[in-house]
Amino acid sequence: VQLQACGGGLVEVGGSLRLSCEASGLTFSSCNMAWFRQNSGKEREFVATITWNGARSYYGDSVKGRFTISRDNAKNTAYLQMNSLQPEDTAVYYCASHLDYANLRTPRASGMDYWGKGTQVTVSS
Repeated sequence: VQLQACGGGLVEVGGSLRLSCEASGLTFSSCNMAWFRQNSGKEREFVATITWNGARSYYGDSVKGRFTISRDNAKNTAYLQMNSLQPEDTAVYYCASHLDYANLRTPRASGMDYWGKGTQVTVSS
């Protein structure tokens, strides 16, 4: 299984970025997908998750109204559109797949099945 995240970079405050996560080696259309982020020395923080069919999505409190998670099952890819970026959004962003329906609204990092390598997002003030 491979989850390949990309799209990170350096952006100014108030700017936007779109992260992508392309999956291979798993039945993507059966998996819920999630994004987490992490700064050094801190725990991995839940950002957003979307169900296997895209019908439901949930967000961490710090990103609600600014970030949007989506997916294209035909392309085996999940996305994270990030708008109105702030310095506190600076982190390494990770995508993950899961079947953790018991914690669907607030997934835990421990409940993820597969992780991609992170992509760095830096928001400059």
